Amino acid sequence: MPAMANMDDADPKTLDPSRWVDDYGDYLYRYALSRLRGPEAAEEVVQETFFAALKGLDQFAGRGAERAWLLGILKRKIVDFVRQRNRSQPSADVAEDISAQLFDERGSWRDDPRVFGPQPSDAMERQEFWESFRQCLETIPLRQADVFTLRELEEQSSEEICKELAITPSNLWVLLHRARLRLLHCMKARWQGAETR
Repeated sequence: MPAMANMDDADPKTLDPSRWVDDYGDYLYRYALSRLRGPEAAEEVVQETFFAALKGLDQFAGRGAERAWLLGILKRKIVDFVRQRNRSQPSADVAEDISAQLFDERGSWRDDPRVFGPQPSDAMERQEFWESFRQCLETIPLRQADVFTLRELEEQSSEEICKELAITPSNLWVLLHRARLRLLHCMKARWQGAETR
């Protein structure tokens, strides 16, 4: 019996963009939502992704999966969105420093950071983890969230982030440090709260 042709490997001239929203919309939206701060931003970058894909339809050579091609466009749109958002935001981080809440005067953790509730390997398999993570990401200052997203979720290099956001490496380190502390604090509170229910 002949193998069925994979539509993801179809000739770009036979692709049907009218099915993209039905076939890939939810996947792309969930991906964008997990990296940005809210549904409006996620919707915007997904729409821009579909628009860019329509404009660049002739660039899809058919060597890879159609979904992977769209995801690649989405990743670039997320980076563009974060870059643009940072240009319009003030560069000073005015949020209070929560280091004193997490560290004592000698710089040691007040509470053991390993006491986190469920093991991360278990938690990452659960949708509740990502929902809590997204909610925590929304609570931290925008610039910190953007830097964290680019570095940890989009896996961009420090050099790329510094160049795109016009910040120094030391500023990047401070923003990442603060974002990680805030996320740790928020996730710890959410997971410990979930355990007591």
